[in-house]
Amino acid sequence: MATEQLSLLGWTEPQAEMAFDERDVRGASVAARTARAVSVALRDCGRSRRQVAQQMSEYLGEDVSPAMIDAYASVAREAHRISLPRFLALLHVTGDRRLLQMLAQPMGWAVIERKHLVLIELAAAREQEDALRRRREALARRARTEGAL
Repeated sequence: MATEQLSLLGWTEPQAEMAFDERDVRGASVAARTARAVSVALRDCGRSRRQVAQQMSEYLGEDVSPAMIDAYASVAREAHRISLPRFLALLHVTGDRRLLQMLAQPMGWAVIERKHLVLIELAAAREQEDALRRRREALARRARTEGAL
C-alpha cells in the first residue's frame, strides 16, 4: 500500500492575489503596460501564438491571426491595441488572471478566486464582532464608573 507523505519543504503558500512583476509590465502609458502584459501572458501560457490565435478565433467566432496577436503584444504597434472582446478571449485562452489584476489594481481592487469570497465575508463578520465587543466593553466600563453597574 503506497501512501503519499506531504513534505513541509514542498509546500508553497497559495497566492490570493496574482499580479505581474512590475518590471515586466512597466510602461509610460496604459497602452504600453497592456501590450507588455499581453506579451508576458503569451510567453507564460505554454502555447504558441498561432495556437492562442486559433483558440481566440474559436472563442470569438471571428478570425484572430498570429500577426494580430504579435501586434497586441508590441508596444511599438500603437495603432493595434487589443479590444475588450479580444482581451476577454485572451483571458479565456491563457487563463492568466494577472491580466485582470492589472486592470483592477489602479482602482485599489484585487482579483481573487470566487472560492475566497466566503473567507472575506467571514473576516468582515469577525471585524464587526470585534468592534461590537470593544463597544460593549467600553459601555460596561462607563456604566461601572458612573455607578450604573
